Amino acid sequence: MQSFIDQSVCFIENHQAWAGVVVGLLAFGESLVLIGILLPGTTVLVIVGGLVGAGIVQPLPVLLAAMVGAALGDTVSYFLGKWLGRGVVHKWPLNRYRREIARARLFFHRYGFAAVFVGRFFGPVRATVPLVAGMMGMNRRRFQIANILSAVIWAPSVLSPGWLVAKGAGSLPELDATSLFGMATIAAIALVIIAVVAVKLRGRR
Repeated sequence: MQSFIDQSVCFIENHQAWAGVVVGLLAFGESLVLIGILLPGTTVLVIVGGLVGAGIVQPLPVLLAAMVGAALGDTVSYFLGKWLGRGVVHKWPLNRYRREIARARLFFHRYGFAAVFVGRFFGPVRATVPLVAGMMGMNRRRFQIANILSAVIWAPSVLSPGWLVAKGAGSLPELDATSLFGMATIAAIALVIIAVVAVKLRGRR
């Protein structure tokens, strides 16, 4: 895993024009059923956020690629669940991950629409909730609304820790492209916190 992380970061540093493509593929894999359980994509994306903060990588292509890749990954997982049906959990290779899928089913049963939105931010269910949503016959339009909105917020959120470290605490950067990226990230994190609180309150009710 560490070798994969090092090679991915090194490639992005040495081939900055391909940064958006690599980030898009990582976000896609991170959201794809089964692959997302095994792929250390989040770690790479956090480091890429640091490259953005350091001015090595342009923020906009990376940010857009992360959003698109994440949304496409969940979409593919959703349609796989819809196509294969509930019995897929008893077949290889998903039968080796019954615990993860059971956890995602419980999460989806409890929160529904909110599970798709918030699930992207929780590692244990991120790669399985979209599959479960498809298996359980969730309305396609409702799924895509939750999917796209969460991808738009998730992308800057996952890149933000590295960006903030690169910029350094206590310093106010100039209002350039990376600074705007940082402010958007902070706003996204605030929205995530609000969403999580809303889900918990709904669960209590």
